[in-house]
Amino acid sequence: MEENKNEMVITRIFNTPRELLWKYWTDSEFFKRWWGPDGFTCPFSRIDFRVGGSYLHAMRSPEGKDYWSTGTYKEISPPEKIVATDSFADEKGNVVSSEYYGLKGFPMELVVSLTFKDLGEKTKLTLVHRGIGTVDEKTRRDMKEGWNQSFNKLTKNLSSGI
Repeated sequence: MEENKNEMVITRIFNTPRELLWKYWTDSEFFKRWWGPDGFTCPFSRIDFRVGGSYLHAMRSPEGKDYWSTGTYKEISPPEKIVATDSFADEKGNVVSSEYYGLKGFPMELVVSLTFKDLGEKTKLTLVHRGIGTVDEKTRRDMKEGWNQSFNKLTKNLSSGI
């Protein structure tokens, strides 16, 4: 899948069965183990995993600042596809502008689509982050780097077993 200005696409092959990778995206306790780029942790994750359900995650910086995000699940096809909105939030789950965190240029709502392709003992994950047309090139690169660092942490967690 090729990117356009309004989206970012990342494809990774994980050396794990699809059902386990799915669990790391849909179970709060597993999600907290890997979410966030290098140096960041996820001290809080709440996932109401159903169409119309929502999530609320906190990503804590090395300096101790929490960045909250929330969204609503729009499409769920186990264990193949997840589509959800994605917005900055406060600790109560209220949607806020990116400027709340000192970040400029983000729309109030993005859409994240994940597809999980079964490759036997491996899984191909494709993430498409839509709605980012207003962010500048540096921010786009930082977003991609952040996702890739999170995916590296996910790989380490998967290789250490459940």
